[in-house]
Amino acid sequence: MLKRWICCLGIVGSLATLVAQTEMTPNTMAGKTWLEGGAENAYEASPPLPYAGVREADILWEKRVWRVIDTREKINLTFRHPEFALFNVLAEGLAAGELTAYTPEDDRFHERISSEEIFNKLSKSDTIEVVDPVTGEYITQVVTDEFDPDRIKRWRVQEVWYFDTRYSQMQVRIIGIAPLLETKVSDGLSAAAYESPVFWINYAEARPWLAQHTAIIPGNDHSRTSWEDLFAMRRFHSYIYKENDMRGRRLEDYLSGTDLLLESKKIDRTIQNKEMDMWSY
Repeated sequence: MLKRWICCLGIVGSLATLVAQTEMTPNTMAGKTWLEGGAENAYEASPPLPYAGVREADILWEKRVWRVIDTREKINLTFRHPEFALFNVLAEGLAAGELTAYTPEDDRFHERISSEEIFNKLSKSDTIEVVDPVTGEYITQVVTDEFDPDRIKRWRVQEVWYFDTRYSQMQVRIIGIAPLLETKVSDGLSAAAYESPVFWINYAEARPWLAQHTAIIPGNDHSRTSWEDLFAMRRFHSYIYKENDMRGRRLEDYLSGTDLLLESKKIDRTIQNKEMDMWSY
C-alpha cells in the first residue's frame, strides 16, 4: 500500500511540474494564423540554382526574341496577385537597393536609373485650390496620386534560345523583364494610348532576389513557389512581339490583325521545332 501511495505522489508531482512548465513557457503558436511559421518565408534561405556552364563554342544556333505577358489571362493571374504581385516584389527590391533598374529605352542594360526617378515618375503630383473651412479663402494644396500597381497589365520579357551541342538540347535564358505602363494622351479632339516600359531589370542580377519571394499558383492557395522558379518552369503564357532580325522591327511594324498573331505563333513554333531539325544536320 505504501508503494502505491509513493507512486501516486510521484505521478502527481510530475503532472504538477509539467503544468507549471507549460504555464511558464509561452505557446509559440498562440496568436498565429495557420499560414504563419514559415509559409510566407519559405524561400528566404533558398538561393537560385546556378546555371549550367555554357561555352560559346558549344552554341550551334541562337535566337533572341521579345515576348509580352498579358496578366489579364487566367494563367497569368499570379502576376496580379494583390499581395504577391511581381511589380510589388521588384519595387521592394529597388527601394531596398537590392535590385538595379535600367532605363526604359535600354534593354541591353547599359544605363542605370535610380529608384527615386522611377517612383517620382509613377506618382503624379498636382496643385489644386481648395476652400479653407475657417477663413473661407482659397488656398493652394499639393495632392499626390500614389501609383496603383494594378495599372501594370502587361510585362515584356527578353530571352535567348540556343542549341547546346554539349547536351544536344535547346535551352532558353531569360535576359530581362520590364513592366509595361499604358499612357493615354489627348489633344482635345482625339485620344490615343500607347504602352512603354517603366524600367528594365537584368534577370541574371535579379535571380537571387526573385528566388526569395513567393509567387502564388492559381487554383491552389497552398501551392506556392518562388518567382525565380516560376520563370524557370515557364509557368506563364506569352506571345512573341519582336525577333532579332536584320531590320530590328517589331511584328506590328509590318503586320496587323490575324497576320500578326499567326506570325508570332510561327516564330514560336520554329524555335520549338529547331531542336528536332538539328538532328538532320
